[in-house]
This record gives sequence, C-alpha cells and structure tokens, in this order.
Amino acid sequence: SITIKGNEIINQKLFIKETMIQMATFNISAEKTEATTEVKMSVSKVTPKEIQSMPSIGGDPDLAQYLQVLPGVTFTGDQGGQLYIRGGSPVQNKVLLDGMIIYNPFHSIGLFSVFDTDIMRNADVYTGGFGAQYGGRVSSIMDITTRDGNKKRLSGKVSASSFGGKVLLEGPLKKEKKVGGGSSSFVLSGKHSYLEQSSKIYQSYFKSISTDNARGIDTTGLPYGFTDIYGKVSFNSENGSKFNLFGFNFKDQVNFSDQSKISWDSYGGGSNFVLIPGSSKTLIEGVFAYSKYKIDMIEADGKPRTSNVGGFNGGMTFTTFSGDNEFKYGFDVLGLSTNYEFTNAVDLIIQQTQSTTELGGFMSFRWNLGNFVLEPGVRVQYYASLSELSPEPRLGMKYNLTEWWRVKAAAGMYSQNLISANSDRDIVNLFYGFISGPDNLQENFTKQDGSVEEVKSKLQKANHAIFGFEFDLNRSVTLNTEGYYKAFTQLTNTNRNKIFPDNSEFSNISDELKKDYIIETGNAYGLDFSLKYTSTHLNVWAIYSLSKVNRWDGITEYNPVFDRRHNVNLVAAYIFGKNLNWEFNARWNLGSGFPFTQTQGFYEGLNFSTIDQDPTSANGNLEIAYADFNKGRLPYYHRLDLTIKRTFIMGKNTELELNASVTNAYNRENIFYLDRVSGNKVYQLPILPSFGMSFTF
Repeated sequence: SITIKGNEIINQKLFIKETMIQMATFNISAEKTEATTEVKMSVSKVTPKEIQSMPSIGGDPDLAQYLQVLPGVTFTGDQGGQLYIRGGSPVQNKVLLDGMIIYNPFHSIGLFSVFDTDIMRNADVYTGGFGAQYGGRVSSIMDITTRDGNKKRLSGKVSASSFGGKVLLEGPLKKEKKVGGGSSSFVLSGKHSYLEQSSKIYQSYFKSISTDNARGIDTTGLPYGFTDIYGKVSFNSENGSKFNLFGFNFKDQVNFSDQSKISWDSYGGGSNFVLIPGSSKTLIEGVFAYSKYKIDMIEADGKPRTSNVGGFNGGMTFTTFSGDNEFKYGFDVLGLSTNYEFTNAVDLIIQQTQSTTELGGFMSFRWNLGNFVLEPGVRVQYYASLSELSPEPRLGMKYNLTEWWRVKAAAGMYSQNLISANSDRDIVNLFYGFISGPDNLQENFTKQDGSVEEVKSKLQKANHAIFGFEFDLNRSVTLNTEGYYKAFTQLTNTNRNKIFPDNSEFSNISDELKKDYIIETGNAYGLDFSLKYTSTHLNVWAIYSLSKVNRWDGITEYNPVFDRRHNVNLVAAYIFGKNLNWEFNARWNLGSGFPFTQTQGFYEGLNFSTIDQDPTSANGNLEIAYADFNKGRLPYYHRLDLTIKRTFIMGKNTELELNASVTNAYNRENIFYLDRVSGNKVYQLPILPSFGMSFTF
C-alpha cells in the first residue's frame, strides 16, 4: 500500500507480477484520455508492435516500410526512394535518435532504415504544426526513442532472412536488489545486409522477368549493402531518474560497376538524462550528443562528389506539471560544419566549407479549460553564421464537442539553415549531401506577380496551418481527418542552370546562370484521412491523402517530382490459430503518377564554335527537345505486399518465429525510368519472395 500525505510529493515505482491468466476483452484507456487532454495535431506515435504488423519485406519489419503508410507521407520509389512529408523535401525533415541528429536515416535501396525495430520504444512523427520544443526544420520531425536493456536477465534475439542478418543482446550490468531499486543495463544491436550476395540466388529469376534489364536491376544481383550498429547503457535510480550513454555507426554502399559507386558512413554518440527532483513538480531532461555523416560518390564519367556534415547538439528541457496543465521551457544549441564539393557538367567546381552555430530557446503552455485545450508557444532561433534571429510563434488547440467528437487546429512559423546538396528536381539521387547557409545566393527574386524584391534573408522559411476532426465511431473504430496548408515562403535549391563562374569577369550575367544556389517559393496543401479498426484478432487501417505541391523559381511555376495527387494505403493484420501463433499481414498501396518532363522531339546538334565549321557536311550529336518542365505524369503506381508468420513457443523465455513474404505479389510493372532515346522502360522491383526466421531467448 502507498500512503500519500497532504502537500507531499513522493516517487514510487509500481511493478506488476508476471503471470498468465485467461481474461475477457478489455480496453486500455490511456490513449483515450490523451485524446481529450492533448492537442496531438498531425502526429503519429509509432511502436514496434505496429511496425511488426506490416508485411516484412526481406523478412524483417522495418520503420522505413511503416512510414510509407502514414497520412501525408509520399515515397518516391523502391530503389533509392526518399520520404517527402506534406510537401517538404527530405532535408526539411528532422530525425532525432535519443536526441542525436541523424542526417540520413534510410539506406540506398529504400526499403530499410538505419534503426532496429527491436530496440525502439516509440517514434513520434510530426507531419506539420509541431510545437515550440522543435526547431531547425521547416516541414516535419521524427523523434525516435530507444528502450533500456533487460534489467532482469541476459537475453537476446538472432534473426536471418533472405536480405540480411541481425543480432540483439541485452542484460543487466547491475541487477535490482529490491523492487524499484537502482539498476543498470545494456542493449547492443547489429544488423548487416548480404543482399548483394544473396540476391544472386535470384539470378535466373531476374533474367526470366527482365527484358533488356527492364526491371532496373542488375540480373546478377542487387548491388546494395549496409551495416548498422547501435549500443546503449542505462543507469536507473530508485526515484525514476535515469542516465543513458549511447553510440552508433551506420554504413551503406552501392556499387553499380558500369555506372557509379556510392558509399556513406554515419557515426556518433552521446548521453541524455531524466531528473526527477524528490520535492518538485518539475521534470528535467537533457541531452548532449555528437554525430557525423560523410558520403562519397564516383560517377561513370569519373567526376567525384563528396559531402560531409557533423557537429554536436545539446539542450535541456524543463516541464512543470499542475494537474492536466503543463508548462514547458528550455534551450538547445547546435554546432555544425559542412563540406561539399562536386564538378558539374561544364567542369566547373562547386565547393563550400562552412561552420555554423544555432541557438534556440522555447517555452510552451498546455491549458485544459473544461472541454477546451490550448497550447500556445514561442521559439526563438538564432543562426550565428548568418547573424539572423528568427522568432517563431506556435499555437495548437482542441475542443471536445462530445466524448467521441473533437475538433483541433494548429499553426506556426518555422525556419532552417541546412539545405540539400542535390536538387529537388532529381527524381532519384543516391548521393545525398548537405550544405549549411550558402553565401552564393541571388540578391533579387522575381515573384509570381512580376515584382522584384531584394533577398534580405538566407534562411529557408515556412508557415503551417492545419485544421482537423477526430471521431470515435465506437470502441474499435476511429476516424481522423486533417486539412493542411504549408506556405514555403523561401526555399534554397541547387542551381543546375549554372554555366558561368561568379566573378567580376561575368558581372553582367544574370544570377540565375552564375550563382550556385537559387531561391524558390512554394505551397503544399491537401487532406489526409485515416480510418482505423482495432480488435483482438484483426487490425485494419485505411489511409487516403489528397495533396498538391507547387514551386516557383522566379521564372517558372512547376510541380516537383514528389507531387502525388492521390495516395491510398490499406493495411491489415490478422492473428489466428488455436494458440494465436499465426499472423497474416497485408499492405496495398495505390498512388497517382509523379510529374516528369516529356520528350517533344529530337534534333541534330551542330558545333559552330569554330569559324571553319561546315554545317552541310558536319555530323552533329543527337539532341533532345524537351517539353515544359514536369508537365507530364507517369502511370499510376500500385503494389501488394504479403507476409505470413508462425511462432513456436519453446520455453518460458524462448521462441522461434518463421516468416515468408512476397513483395509486389501480382508483379505490377511500376515504371521507374524511361530511356528517352531507345524508348525502353525501366521498372521498379518485381515480385520478390523472401524468407526469414528469428530466435528469441
């Protein structure tokens, strides 16, 4: 029993004794309570259980595969695809792992992330309208937290599949001497892809379904490989305070022998803590970490590209609770350096090396006033290298119309300094580098109404506005719908039109032809619908997104390559069998075609650079006449993935799981690329079976 005296604050851990009993159906109401006391606008809380309910491509469930079904998320391809969230490009999505910044969370093949599902506690994915505690990005946030290791005993998991293997080991460093006592534990995870070797098993299969390599895959194998390692040590005190140390190393390589070679390496480490003062209502959290990312690429023409970004980030957050109300404030600091270099088509070297510091401070409130929930906040972000201060107000609100019907809204201003080293106009680009605060930026910008304004800021900026409803149709069915608008008031993009160096010799040339980077503006708006049914044996999730994204570069308005008008996902998980040891998972995706630039015709390109050139006898090169940029649309994309699992209980703490999966079950020929000269179509992944097993002890 626990005795609480008046005006006294105590800390006590409560443990449930492990046992097995037959229970009737029951409901856990924590999420229902949060739904009425928190705004929760445009956020999805992802758990390992939900990830494991997805078809496991390659035999291993992965966060990358789950993110593709979230409302507002667009995925551009099976090979080298990236995630675009409500009109934002990948560099505009901030990814945190235990508070560390992860600059590239996805491997080149696009089917796998760097994160191990088995060590995740949860991932909060904010597709827009996020609160004042987050800054430095203009589109979205993905905040991933790992769990502690086993505090009771040494345990682990060994997995193997057609695509790779994985090992997990965890256990106590110091066992609890009493219930709720202090303890320490560790968890270590490693996974490695042998896809390049194992895919050779499919060699005859690839050849049988490929015509002139129409599947876009090397018929001798898939040239992708990766290795991911993550470790964590946790120290827990009796009152619930804790301190963690962690580190990671993620590697990726792609070797197209006749085209290009790409490799990247990401590593880092740090610590975080949660402090619960014994006589205070304030929770104190802090983090300090370092992370670095480096990528190298050698193209078929021998021109290298390199990029690296790295630095430290740290901060503290203070949260004071008063009933259902909450006051949160804190600060964070980021020290960052970037280095980027490549040679463009006319042999001009584009290079930038820079160091920068970003400082942020924030505070926010959450008031529960009867049926009304209000969350105002403000963030102030200072970019030292640009000497710019960015005040960013945020606001979230919710009104509980009834116990089962709620209306909500959110708005905010956002900014960032980091930009991508590749253009938003690239359909697929496995080289993913970064640049900080470009100095070589145009001085004036032509707006769509024809007026010209001076560029006074080098920051990227956006404003978000979101409005939505939540319906609890019954205890098992929930419906969430949101309409959103993102105004990208200033974006920075790599200038692929540069043909002159930016020096005094070419001072009379317009900025659009000599600056390394150009400014763009744009809008993203749409509707997201999510219908979820949950029961003991069957879970069904239906998601539909209607969206439109456009950009203006000072000359032309266009739809970027990730503008997908319609996107549908249907996900189902069914548990069956006498002992509920069978599970069937399915996912079907339908997406309208992405924009592309059509071919208008061909002509012979002649060289008139020399005075003695005779055009009547010279042989020119075949040149392509392009239609308007991105005015065409590719065919619809659709794909069905299936998984069947069987679990064998072998002891109190040991079990064996076998699974079989098939990707693109009906072998849909989803177009990946069209050769403009030959007319040959290159398709994405074919029907691809895989098998896997795991042993837990």
